[in-house]
Amino acid sequence: MTEQQTAQAATADDLSVTASDDSVENITLTLSCPNTIGIVHAVTGFLVSHKCNIMSSQQFDDEMTDRFFLRIQARCEKPISLPALQAAFKATAEAYDMDYTLVDTKRPMNVLLMVSKFDHCLNDLLYRLRMGQLNINVPAIVSNWSDLKPIADAAGIPYIHIPVTKDTKAEAEAELQKVIDENNVELVVLARYMQVLSNEMTQKLEGKAINIHHSFLPGFKGAKPYHQAYDRGVKLVGATAHYVTADLDEGPIIEQQVFRVDHTHQPEDLVAAGRDAESQALSRAVRWHSENRVMLNGHRTVVFQG
Repeated sequence: MTEQQTAQAATADDLSVTASDDSVENITLTLSCPNTIGIVHAVTGFLVSHKCNIMSSQQFDDEMTDRFFLRIQARCEKPISLPALQAAFKATAEAYDMDYTLVDTKRPMNVLLMVSKFDHCLNDLLYRLRMGQLNINVPAIVSNWSDLKPIADAAGIPYIHIPVTKDTKAEAEAELQKVIDENNVELVVLARYMQVLSNEMTQKLEGKAINIHHSFLPGFKGAKPYHQAYDRGVKLVGATAHYVTADLDEGPIIEQQVFRVDHTHQPEDLVAAGRDAESQALSRAVRWHSENRVMLNGHRTVVFQG
């Protein structure tokens, strides 16, 4: 019997537990690996052997990279120890050279929000959180300005003011890293945070930091993008939510929101519509990431919407 078969031979009774802090009833499994025969069979066989009932399954075979992507949500017949289930799946993952996550579907993701002076994205995210549209926990809001503290206070979320200047950037990022570590932050959201993170910080946050760019990338970078769009007479503008990388505003794109304009639109009209687009694109990106629907595929992303 192979190592993989031995692992799958374990029954649900081996891993089942009385409901406790590490038990789980609903799981989400996402993975990517080199495409080959038997991946789905191995994964579903593992879940069946541990009495996990598959509720939804989405897959994608990228013929350009010959890489396979899979997202499965399953309900466990009875509570199972998540750490034990993760350990049991390791043999299957190694057999197919998988990059994967296996998590409790219901557990909120710890998300740190970062802002400067614009409040529309922050307000939108907090509203969706309050309405139960985002399965996230926000332990703190960090800003290089104090302007938006009343919004954080109203939401009952700690507001941490970390001023940033050219000379204090290293110290500020060290303080930011401390906040991330102390709060077990899993995702950082730059909700119109108008400071460029250092290369060192972006490397630490690779695949775990989302930015909203006030433009339909690529194009119209820099100051006053909507005024640039107006001057060029564009007919389609929008906003782009993407992962943060050392290459400014060139990270893998998660979501884009666009809207049509014509000769009657003034720059102020584009600004107002643009803020709506930014809020919508960012909220979708945060939701999809927190639900483990987004997987990196080189410089691109695979997004299993639902």
